Amino acid sequence: MKKVLIALDYEPSAEVIAETGYKIATALNAEIILLHVIAEPAYYSSMEYSPIMGFSGFMDSFDAGLTHTIKDSIKNMALDFLEKSKKHLGNETITTLIAEGSFAESIVEAAENEQADIIVMGSHNRRGLDKLLMENVAEKVLHLSKVPVLVIPIKKADK
Repeated sequence: MKKVLIALDYEPSAEVIAETGYKIATALNAEIILLHVIAEPAYYSSMEYSPIMGFSGFMDSFDAGLTHTIKDSIKNMALDFLEKSKKHLGNETITTLIAEGSFAESIVEAAENEQADIIVMGSHNRRGLDKLLMENVAEKVLHLSKVPVLVIPIKKADK
């Protein structure tokens, strides 16, 4: 295996996923690609999360009225997130990649385009209405991918 694609989102679990994928890639002496998929701007408007790997968020960085400006801001913040993730991992040779569109399809397409040998991603343990409303990205990637997929289970603590 020569290339490991690590798909990251803005969930706090991204740190565990990045670190696990990084350990695997370095053990294999493989090239590392960090990927973040950008969704439609409306997706980000309801997000609440804690800072991840030095990335503190993006909601304050754009004006809510201008779609083009919002998309540019979201892309810039995604690049910032990946750069901070790369810095957190301590390896400047890591490649970063932004994709736009459906999460699962974009992850698989990026893996194909980059000729990745494995995809590393997380699986969120959703319940109830949240499970019905949110696409199961990991399951869909497993279904669509032609390369192995390592899914790191992420369990949310019961409140």
